[in-house]
Amino acid sequence: MDTFTLSNGVTLPAIGFGVFQSSPAETAEAVETALRVGYRHVDTAAAYGNEREVGEGLRASGVDRADVVVETKIWATDYGYDETLHAFDKATGKLGLEQLDVLILHQVAANLFDRTIASYEALERLLADGRVRAIGVSNFPIHRLEQLMDATEVVPHLNQVELHPYHSQPALQAFHREHGILTQAWSPIGGITFYPGPWGDRRSVMDDETLQAIAAEHSVTPAQVMLRWHVQQGRQAIPKSTNPERIAQNLDVDGFALTDAQLASIDALDTGSPSGPEPEREFTPEMLRPIPEA
Repeated sequence: MDTFTLSNGVTLPAIGFGVFQSSPAETAEAVETALRVGYRHVDTAAAYGNEREVGEGLRASGVDRADVVVETKIWATDYGYDETLHAFDKATGKLGLEQLDVLILHQVAANLFDRTIASYEALERLLADGRVRAIGVSNFPIHRLEQLMDATEVVPHLNQVELHPYHSQPALQAFHREHGILTQAWSPIGGITFYPGPWGDRRSVMDDETLQAIAAEHSVTPAQVMLRWHVQQGRQAIPKSTNPERIAQNLDVDGFALTDAQLASIDALDTGSPSGPEPEREFTPEMLRPIPEA
């Protein structure tokens, strides 16, 4: 599989395996399946409520721990220096690991940005101590990345953001390239499948005629076309599925290449609007309730 190298030399597979919206009951089996068919990167989060099951799937797979990149995220409940150090302990305890490969902040909390900075400083401490191998952020727009970089020492190794053909964020991608930040795409095969978009209802990228036509030319699926689009343009993609056939299919994108014209036609599908939650929002007390330990 193709890999991408972070600015500190850590390598990540071009395609990882996501568990967003996977229930705890189905996560362990899905992770085990993914690792057995060849994935070597699993992305989870405290807010997903399935870190423990990710660890179970890793152990059940029989794949050597050293061969798997495990990534998780700190939720705003645990923003703050000491709080984030404690969140690391919670995450490693649930996952059953001593070291995390990638640890990132999950969201911009507009009304808690001082605490966000303190949390990132805790990530820097964990990195320096060797308890994590790479650090970064998720859902950070350009101006928040600039504020973070001005206040801290380590430029984020990656930024995980909503990115698919209908929302490709070219300006943010350019900023990432300028500063050596890997673009990591969540919902890489169509966040509109999961969230109402600006159209007022749900619309699936999978049904797009351009993508279907390209898929037919290569005898692959629209999902495989989108994942190949990410990889050829230098982005890591984190698709999610609990269906064994689709899990394997999403990894099988090395047998064809998109032409420059096809890449350009996919780029042209960008609407300029996200379909998922706004990347920056105020966190209410309700949203900051502690995440259950179990």
